[in-house]
Amino acid sequence: MSRPSDLLQRSVVLPVLPPLPRSLPRPPLPVSTATLLLLLLLPSLALWRWPRPRAQGLEQLMAASSLLQSFPASPERPVPALWQERFGAAPATRLWREQRRTWWQFWGPHAEGGAYLAVQDNGGGGPQHPLPANGLRVGNLLVVAPDPLSRRLLQDQLRPDQRAGRGLYSICLPRLENGQGVFWSAQGLGALVGPLAPLLETYQEGCLSLSLEASELRWRGEASDRAASASPAETVRAPEVPASSLPPLAADLLLELQGSSLEQLFRGLLARQLIRDPLAARYGIDTKGLALLRRSPFRLRLQPQASGPFQASLELQVAVGPDRQAWRQLLIGLARSLQAQALQEAPGGGSSQAQAATWRREDGVVLGGWRWIRETGPAPQLLLFLGPVPARWQTMATAGEQAPAAGSLWLRVRPQGLDRLGLLPEPLPELVRRADQLAMEAATGNAGVSWLKGRLRVGP
Repeated sequence: MSRPSDLLQRSVVLPVLPPLPRSLPRPPLPVSTATLLLLLLLPSLALWRWPRPRAQGLEQLMAASSLLQSFPASPERPVPALWQERFGAAPATRLWREQRRTWWQFWGPHAEGGAYLAVQDNGGGGPQHPLPANGLRVGNLLVVAPDPLSRRLLQDQLRPDQRAGRGLYSICLPRLENGQGVFWSAQGLGALVGPLAPLLETYQEGCLSLSLEASELRWRGEASDRAASASPAETVRAPEVPASSLPPLAADLLLELQGSSLEQLFRGLLARQLIRDPLAARYGIDTKGLALLRRSPFRLRLQPQASGPFQASLELQVAVGPDRQAWRQLLIGLARSLQAQALQEAPGGGSSQAQAATWRREDGVVLGGWRWIRETGPAPQLLLFLGPVPARWQTMATAGEQAPAAGSLWLRVRPQGLDRLGLLPEPLPELVRRADQLAMEAATGNAGVSWLKGRLRVGP
């Protein structure tokens, strides 16, 4: 009986190959050098022959503006005041009725002065289509400045040799070319939110697409923690997900901010030596304490106070996880610092300052304190407050419950209520100030890019 190996030998005839040489011949040195130079020069030649295209007019304006808004053509609506101011009443009416494409308004890099108007340039620059007063052509756009000085400032900011953008610019440009949207730079964000800007450092530049649905203004977009011109060459677009589904904020709250780590909120502040030094000197919060703050999931709430010395109270709740003992040590050091500043501990706080404490001034006004929630359980949480002692509190959702995922942030606000108390930055648009509810979700993506979605509900 034949063995399997015998059958294989009979059915398959293997060719006899000559033995391989012990070493392959080395090509002459000039050939190797020429090959290497060719590999280096070919990409350079391709870049020189087919360079990245130059930026069009809108992208040049993005690089020179602090805030830019796009609007779809709507000739059936009344002529905007900005068009009448920049073109004159009669020309503005004619041009407005003829419009069929997107138009823009924007502000310079310092967000000061009047708005610029930009429209598609259909005049071709001939003598029959002279420029309006304070007008200039930027690529394929006609831009009208509010005054001669603003026109000159814009000319100085423009970069005609600017290449087409990548990263955040490449994502934002289609949003601003098609439909209603907004683009902001770090200067624009600072002008809108003022002293709150360090808390929003993760979103210092970005863009949103806007849509109006019933009584809600909805948005979706991207933001970056760096200048758009310095954004990575490639970014991943946000997945198509439903609009913000956060429930409305409770009637007894003005603001609720919840995130997977305090790093998201305090990164911009704690990066400043001017902030870190007083924290260490006055409150004993050193490098270890800051690291503890940064990695803790949190919920921040602002609650109005109908009476008393404060308009609102602030509550910060953190999920301490395995850092329970480290938080206890931080509280003990914080208590010493507060006592050194002549604050008094109210009686009945707890068996030790590491468990509970309430601090007041010499006149008896309570300024704040802390309480543990489920300290002995598997998921301890710590509540720190500024203002009167909270009348009630509840546990914060943690992993496995309805809580922000890693790198995510949830924000719910009552802008109208904050505005009544004078707690909103003055430059915020009137539409935001009149809103009954604002909800936003942010999720961190790759290379410092965050995805944003949200809604703004305006009452009658």
